Amino acid sequence: MEHTDPVPGDDDHLPTSTRALLEAVTAISSDLDLHSVLERIVRAATELTSATYGALGVVGSDAVLVDFVTTGLTAEERTRIGDLPHGRGILGLLIHDPQPLRLDDLTQHPQSSGFPPNHPPMGSFLGVPVRIRGTVFGNLYLTEKAGGESFTQQDQLLVEALASTAGFVIDNARAYGLSERRRAWLEASAELSEAMQPPIDVERALEQFARAARSTARASAVAVLRLQNGVPVHTIAAEAAAADAVEQALTVLAERPWPEPDAVPVDTVLGDFAATLVPLRTHLVAGGLLVMLFDRTSSTPSYEERSLLSSFADQAGLALDRAQAIGDRAELAVTSDRERIARDLHDQVIQRLFATGLQLQAAGSLVASPEVAARIDQAVDALDLTIKDIRGTIFELQRRDHGPSLRADLRLLVREYGPVLTFTPAVQTTGPVDTAVPPAIRDQLLPVLREALSNVARHAGADHAEIELCVDAHEVRLSVLDDGVGVPEVTSESGLRNARRRAAALGGALDLTARRPRGTSFVWRVPLR
Repeated sequence: MEHTDPVPGDDDHLPTSTRALLEAVTAISSDLDLHSVLERIVRAATELTSATYGALGVVGSDAVLVDFVTTGLTAEERTRIGDLPHGRGILGLLIHDPQPLRLDDLTQHPQSSGFPPNHPPMGSFLGVPVRIRGTVFGNLYLTEKAGGESFTQQDQLLVEALASTAGFVIDNARAYGLSERRRAWLEASAELSEAMQPPIDVERALEQFARAARSTARASAVAVLRLQNGVPVHTIAAEAAAADAVEQALTVLAERPWPEPDAVPVDTVLGDFAATLVPLRTHLVAGGLLVMLFDRTSSTPSYEERSLLSSFADQAGLALDRAQAIGDRAELAVTSDRERIARDLHDQVIQRLFATGLQLQAAGSLVASPEVAARIDQAVDALDLTIKDIRGTIFELQRRDHGPSLRADLRLLVREYGPVLTFTPAVQTTGPVDTAVPPAIRDQLLPVLREALSNVARHAGADHAEIELCVDAHEVRLSVLDDGVGVPEVTSESGLRNARRRAAALGGALDLTARRPRGTSFVWRVPLR
């Protein structure tokens, strides 16, 4: 028979074991998700050796199994067995001495610790370490070879070859998974920075931060706490779903010191949860701490994940401080402009108007015509009124607390009634309206003004109205003057009675009188104590 070279890609000439190994390597290399890769490795190892059961135990930094991927057991069987092994007995032997191990009956080994209840019987055993760049990542465990036989030297060589290739595949999957996690945290940081735009509401911003951290880290619950002397004194932000978990965490840690704010992320156990505590370094939240709670059945974040989480927390702190700094700078600019305008109004405009008024008064004394003198007096009165308005504007410009503005609320209420009245009343304020009126009077004054404007709209038939709020050293006086039909014969005084009662409760009074030639004068006054 004529001999021909094998066709490339035709593996019929290969031994069955070699072909099976190539198929196994191909199978484990076709996925980039780490958990899926581990499952494929375990399945491939059991198929190569005809094992009934297989597992891959991932070894943590403290020589304890942190993950245990199995095949051959149903979900119900795993549930009945209970907690997964931690790495004692024969499993621990491979952890402390990572060398291939074959046993005809693992129960007869001196270090065998037996099986937990509901565990299936296992006899023959093959264990092989899986290394990544010279470091043991975990161990492949295979038991119960088909037909009751023992594992052979050939089985061991095949699994060792598979484990060698598996190390590269796992390393690749871990690198890919880490890059995906970095991308997810970077996207979360970018979205959070974009959301934290001035003006900043710290509590709302921290709630966004908590939600983003929980979603990206896949945590059960997240909260931001404020620490004082190492003790949590205030929960700043927590999702509603996290309230019970956070309360449990606080109870567990009531007598336990918390990490200092400048420490690195730490892992701990809080009741039913595994927790990662991350310091939140921001000037807006002194002693801030991010508490992330995870289900005890799931593993806490890896070292790389904690590093990403710490960077995310630092980025959030920078975003908070940056937004606050921008807001403070804008507020400082506005404050500087307000002070400059107030200063210019006082030093230039008022002084010029005052000088003009004096000149007009002097000119009025030289005028022989009574009509001209009256017009000059009217002009002087108008200048005085303008000066009062400007002084009120200066008071408003110089307010530094940025708290509630009675003057602004007064004008807003008047504008609200403009459509009802079919005109907008003139508003004049005199004195330190925003700084001297206490909350008790303020809370009564606006409802009284609303009642007065309602009366003008319903009963006065007026074409014009004036509102004056005057605050001096002795009293607060609210006047509403209209040019309507005058004081009617009131048969029901429910609204006015309320205004009188509000004044009486503050030690004041309400005067309702007719104006000449027509209109009504509504004057509500209370003492300024």
